[in-house]
Amino acid sequence: MPFELPPRHLDLRERATELAERLRPGADRADAATGIDPATRDALRESGLVRLTVPAAHGGEDERVDPLAVTVVREALMAVSAHLDSLFAMQGIGGFALSAAAPRIRDAWLPRVAALDAIAALALTEPEIGSDLRSVATRVTEGDGGLVVSGRKSWITNAGAADFYTVLCREGDGHSLVLVPADAPGVRVESGPEIIAPHILGTVFLDDVRVPPDHRIGEPGGAFPLVLRTLSTFRVSVAGSAVGLAQAALDEAVRHTTSREQFGEPLARLGPLPHLLGTSWMEIESARALTYTAASRAAEDPAAALPWSSMAKVAATETAGRVVDRCVQMMGRFGLVTGSTIERLYRNARPMRIYEGGNEVLTGQLAKTLTRGRG
Repeated sequence: MPFELPPRHLDLRERATELAERLRPGADRADAATGIDPATRDALRESGLVRLTVPAAHGGEDERVDPLAVTVVREALMAVSAHLDSLFAMQGIGGFALSAAAPRIRDAWLPRVAALDAIAALALTEPEIGSDLRSVATRVTEGDGGLVVSGRKSWITNAGAADFYTVLCREGDGHSLVLVPADAPGVRVESGPEIIAPHILGTVFLDDVRVPPDHRIGEPGGAFPLVLRTLSTFRVSVAGSAVGLAQAALDEAVRHTTSREQFGEPLARLGPLPHLLGTSWMEIESARALTYTAASRAAEDPAAALPWSSMAKVAATETAGRVVDRCVQMMGRFGLVTGSTIERLYRNARPMRIYEGGNEVLTGQLAKTLTRGRG
């Protein structure tokens, strides 16, 4: 039996689909942008969907962030625009930990995140640090009645566009998260590098940035439980995004193969194309079922469901890569045209196997979980 979405989530998916379709005419422009596209931001703000990424107590829509709601919305948004999907998702990923911040900070920032009046960013990785986050070199120390943050964060989504950064720092023998406003003295951003799927990306330099003591999020040394809670809530939504992309690619291939004829037959009836179409549909529905199941488990208990979220993320992003590659092949020379929808989907699919944890890293973690205590 297929996973049946609850009525509310069906409504959310419909709202997200309507938003994405309104923005479809400008999707090429938005996805090529290396800054916030104003039309995309205005439409997303007006939709109210960003409220799903923040708890109700701080301006959000639900008592706590619902991973299934975020996942079905990302599925609809990514089917049309990677920029729209990223703008929505990063409000949650960058702002989620602020629920554990001091009341003054939480109350000042989270309602603005929910209203898309403040752009959020999560600053974890560094030039020499990717998955091994415990080795970060950025430091926070106490001094002159406040906190001093020094270091460099690289490959940061929304760098240069964000109003604040949630920064992972080393503090003594532990690690802490610190909120750093983008306009704080000592914050400097260098855009880039440019990647195959255009993205708001940059390096954030933190040169002895001074912030008040209540800008530490949670307790000193308490960063990783907060990072884990963020991942537990939002990782599965990457799978939703991948399913949306894969479905969009298949839709393009179906349109092409049913509207063109060769040898007196529609392409969809010739040679290996029926097999490629059928296999792609089967794989997308399999990935969608796993994604919805994982997201519903995460809605009940995000931490306990993290292995399921990881499985869904790997399965869906690998599926998206296979499906979009098949679709390019089925569309032949038309699949190679620069600026076409299928070309944009092809470029956007590849980084998804690396974002939010490389797939091989995640499957390695799954293996450790599977074999824990067995020798």
